[in-house]
Amino acid sequence: MSTLAYDGTAMLGRQLRRMRNNPGLLVLTQTMPVSMLLFFGYVFGSALAVPGAEYRSFLVPGLLVATAAGGVMTGMFQSAQDVHRGVTDRFRTLPVSRAAVPVGQAAADVLVTAAGTVPFLLVGLAVGWRVEGGVLAAVGAVALLLLFRFACVWIGMYLGLLTRNEEAAGQLGGATFLLPLLSSAYIPTAGLPDGLRTVAEWNPISAVATALRDLFGNAPVPDGAAWPVAHPVAGSLGWCAVLLVVFVPLAVRQYGRGRG
Repeated sequence: MSTLAYDGTAMLGRQLRRMRNNPGLLVLTQTMPVSMLLFFGYVFGSALAVPGAEYRSFLVPGLLVATAAGGVMTGMFQSAQDVHRGVTDRFRTLPVSRAAVPVGQAAADVLVTAAGTVPFLLVGLAVGWRVEGGVLAAVGAVALLLLFRFACVWIGMYLGLLTRNEEAAGQLGGATFLLPLLSSAYIPTAGLPDGLRTVAEWNPISAVATALRDLFGNAPVPDGAAWPVAHPVAGSLGWCAVLLVVFVPLAVRQYGRGRG
């Protein structure tokens, strides 16, 4: 086994134990999407008309992607917490691969996200959401969702290593809740003003949400949308590739720099 794989596996175990010892965070991350599904689905659902789909069927994939985008916030907070408490400096003194710690953190986050997706989908089935596409397409949708979460965690880790302060990271991370609002996660973008619609359709969340709806068979791809939304699977993969190419090297380099 390579050094990175061995060290990364060790850090993965450490991160999973860390999450297990912080059950409050796990409960919050599990219950928040379900609460939003019930609130948006039943409070706003009767006031919105979504062509080709019931609103809750439209909403479930959008909430999945909005939750995946929350990886920016969790990655940022956990990295900043480790730096602020001196854990990162201690790791740097160990003879481990420089990329092992962020790789372990990102992998653990994806595993926890995958486990948390199951109860959310069960609640979605209970409120009327259905997988209308094939099994392979649904598996592809989940894989795409986890890939997007993986990319978002790397963004968060880089920002957390830059801020170095868990309080500042928590405040900055709260701003990430605005990202799904400027996308098609909750509502279609067709009715937005032209300028705002352009911003929303070039938001990676819109591409991934549209891809999941298409793969699950919940809603058709909108006509006349920007390229990432008009070709949602290709657009989502492209966005994930760009984010990983940019932020993986930045996060690893920032981790290796230390306070100097």
